[in-house]
Amino acid sequence: MSRDNYLFTSESVSEGHPDKVCDRISDAVLDAFLAVDPLARVAAETFATTNRVVIGGEVGLTDQAKLAEYMGKIDQIARDCIKDIGYEQDKFHWNTCEITNLLHEQSAHIAQGVTGEQGDEGAGDQGIMFGYAVDETAELMPAPIHYAHAILHKLAEVRKNGTEPTLGPDAKSQLSVRYVGGKPVGVSSIVLSTQHLDETMTSADVRALVEPYILQTLPEGWVDASTEWHVNPTGKFVIGGPDGDAGLTGRKIIVDTYGGAAPHGGGAFSGKDPTKVDRSAAYAARYLAKNVVAAGLATRCTIQLSYAIGVAKPLSIYANTHGTGTVSEESIEKAVAQAMDLTPRGIRTHLGMNKPIYARTAAYGHFGRAPEADGGFSWEKTDLIEALKAAV
Repeated sequence: MSRDNYLFTSESVSEGHPDKVCDRISDAVLDAFLAVDPLARVAAETFATTNRVVIGGEVGLTDQAKLAEYMGKIDQIARDCIKDIGYEQDKFHWNTCEITNLLHEQSAHIAQGVTGEQGDEGAGDQGIMFGYAVDETAELMPAPIHYAHAILHKLAEVRKNGTEPTLGPDAKSQLSVRYVGGKPVGVSSIVLSTQHLDETMTSADVRALVEPYILQTLPEGWVDASTEWHVNPTGKFVIGGPDGDAGLTGRKIIVDTYGGAAPHGGGAFSGKDPTKVDRSAAYAARYLAKNVVAAGLATRCTIQLSYAIGVAKPLSIYANTHGTGTVSEESIEKAVAQAMDLTPRGIRTHLGMNKPIYARTAAYGHFGRAPEADGGFSWEKTDLIEALKAAV
């Protein structure tokens, strides 16, 4: 039996968090290759530490002879990412940190599993992928992760536009949301740790700076006298980013998805081209779950897809509406398969994924964002509503 009254907590990290710096660079590398070759195969990984960034992984191009030409641009791509995030620290500066590029040609054995007689037919790997949607917010995202992202996004905005120049790029948020009758109604605790460039600032000073922005971001009435605040609870936070803690691509998979409110298949997203179902099928599962909820077929929906390397069709489709469905889960499973071609090529075609649209996903969540005119966040569209209604 599901609980109606409880606390649920989710966390987010800013674009300046060490792992997010790495996600951003990996996705910017991916975008650079997709911009010159929409069929590029990329699996880019980034590691960052004090004054050092290392980029490795595999790249496959339609014209592999051009790989060396494009490799010369990787150094500047990484520096541009670090500069845009805002790092100009003595021990992590966009202009002076050492960039090591270890990208190389994609394994022929992996490529042969993905490319069939018709071209890029099979899944890039085996795996399970989950998508989730719930009617707690207008974006059909769980409230805790949605507002944890929103707080950091707002602080990044006022930092970068010069309103709050004492804020640094590195930050983390955590919200414990109170549910009554199964619906989010308030925040029992707020945790925020943010880098600050003024060494004289105390935790109280930082709270005074950030509190108005947090209150602007959260729904009215969600914060009251009983809400606990923990702002920079360890005290001074001046050394941030990869100088303070090493970063690595793909270490924030729960932050990237649903904040722990839904299952996760285990695969990371950043740096992977859309033949990798870790990414594209997870986006498709979110797209389907969101459209199920938007169509009124449930108020909460989880979709699972599974794949085998080199095999085009999903091995299984599973739907769970958690007791909120207006139709059977079996009918939803049949409907989503009917409404969308769930082969890797079908997903990429339907959602227009062979485009340089991924660097923008690297921070503040891959889901719950507004679809963009150039195809960014296409998996957030709710254009399957009528098809799903007709199918059930």
